[in-house]
Amino acid sequence: MTTPLPKKHVLGVGLSTGSFAQHIKLFAEYGAARRSAYVCCVNAHMCVEAHNDPAFAAVVNGADFATADGMPMLNQLNRRHQLGQERVAGNDIMPALMAEAAAQGLGIYLYGGKQEVLDLIVARAAKDWPTLRISGIESPPYRPLSNAEMEDAAERINASAAHIVLVSLGCPKQEKWMAAMKGKVNAIMLGMGGAFLLYAGVDSRAPKWMRDLSLEWVYRLALEPGRLWKRYLVTNTTFLWLSLTGESRKRQSV
Repeated sequence: MTTPLPKKHVLGVGLSTGSFAQHIKLFAEYGAARRSAYVCCVNAHMCVEAHNDPAFAAVVNGADFATADGMPMLNQLNRRHQLGQERVAGNDIMPALMAEAAAQGLGIYLYGGKQEVLDLIVARAAKDWPTLRISGIESPPYRPLSNAEMEDAAERINASAAHIVLVSLGCPKQEKWMAAMKGKVNAIMLGMGGAFLLYAGVDSRAPKWMRDLSLEWVYRLALEPGRLWKRYLVTNTTFLWLSLTGESRKRQSV
């Protein structure tokens, strides 16, 4: 089995380095081998959550892969380590990995999100990749699950013979779920978050020029101001503070 991609630390979070194609190749390899593993797609929100909660930081840093999902994280990674790392975002991983799974005959399990969203994903995937095998779909209760319910979910996923589990429960819930399921689910698990809604056609994505300028959050805020304004105010301010103080400590240590 190929070893995971090397990680570089940014603001207390280890990020996997390597091309987008290398990530997809390894995800498929892990899936084909039924290796129990999980992938975190790290953006500024997840970085701040990890900073505020050491237990959650351990979950993120315990991931087999932690991709540079958000442009602020990617920019910090490249600046601090003088890299030319490309973005490996969940919104791009999901369709690319589904295409690879179809090509290799790997089964996909969709876990999380509303039932109607899962149905839309399945319908679109059937058109995009007629040979793709959807091993199962599951819309779990929104409430916290009991240990028995977690065990039952692992059994259902394993019984489906899925190689890849795409998870959409929101951060930090989905990352904690995957960490708890490692060693129980015989597949690679990837935290996709809002990628489910995007692929289903429920949400839209910011134009590329906004994504390249780290302004995707502005687009999202314009779509859902009532729900997101407080989160972005706190998250972006904290992330900016972490970035500035991190740079200050770096200069002082030179």
